[in-house]
Amino acid sequence: MAFAGYGFVFLAAFLWGLLGPVARFALADGVAPLEVAFWRAVFGAAFFLLHCAVARRGRIARRDVPAFLAFGLVGVSVFFGSYQVAVKEGGAALASILLYTAPAWVALLARLFLSEALSRAKLLALAMAMGGAACVSLGSGGGAGGVSVLGVVCGLVSGLTYALHYVFGKKYLGDYDAATLYVWILPVGALGLAPFVDFTPLAGLSAVSWGTFLFLGLFTTYGAYMAYLAGLRRLAATRVAVVANLEPVIAALMAWVWWGEYFSPMGYVGGALVLGAVFVMVFEAAPRS
Repeated sequence: MAFAGYGFVFLAAFLWGLLGPVARFALADGVAPLEVAFWRAVFGAAFFLLHCAVARRGRIARRDVPAFLAFGLVGVSVFFGSYQVAVKEGGAALASILLYTAPAWVALLARLFLSEALSRAKLLALAMAMGGAACVSLGSGGGAGGVSVLGVVCGLVSGLTYALHYVFGKKYLGDYDAATLYVWILPVGALGLAPFVDFTPLAGLSAVSWGTFLFLGLFTTYGAYMAYLAGLRRLAATRVAVVANLEPVIAALMAWVWWGEYFSPMGYVGGALVLGAVFVMVFEAAPRS
């Protein structure tokens, strides 16, 4: 069961790792980052809606509606928005480093709200994963020319709101399936983003941009969250957060393949640390004879 969970999380990390490299096709076509985020949420919501229609799922208890609506705003609108502000104010490298403080936030929140223990292996893996993510980010050549307080604050907010996905999913997966969770969350998140988006006229969007939105909605949103929540059903939230740190390694690799971006020696060290953290988690969970 546990190893199947790791397989699902690996798949989710791989799909999320494609987000940045694929989104660059729309960005290169002149679409603003927040508009890319908006259409990703819209297309993702459409696939979850189709899933729920076919499976006849999607209903939630009236008492849970406020929590789902609030999380849609915080977990999608604030998460997407704060990350983009962090990129603008502090650069992509700083934003990525602060985003991948998420495992530390998860460990803290899981300890406070899910009563998950923090073993020595978990603490070691957390340190390795966060250090590795920082090295990968700095080693991918995306440094910023200047850093503002707003950039740092928004980067930390993006890490915290990203981490909330793990805790929220763990809390409600006992009552609802993955499609039901995100068929509510994503539309609310898209609506929360809409007032801040400078939309391109629909006629001005090329086939490349629409294809990008479709790919992001189907694979990096619908597919990734389905795989991630399948893993979260089988593993502790802290383990999922650490293993998902494979995402920046995959993103950097695909950026090198598609866009000619490459690692510095620090980036290779970071990749090794992230992989090492994943192995620490996997083998720490393996049954002992």
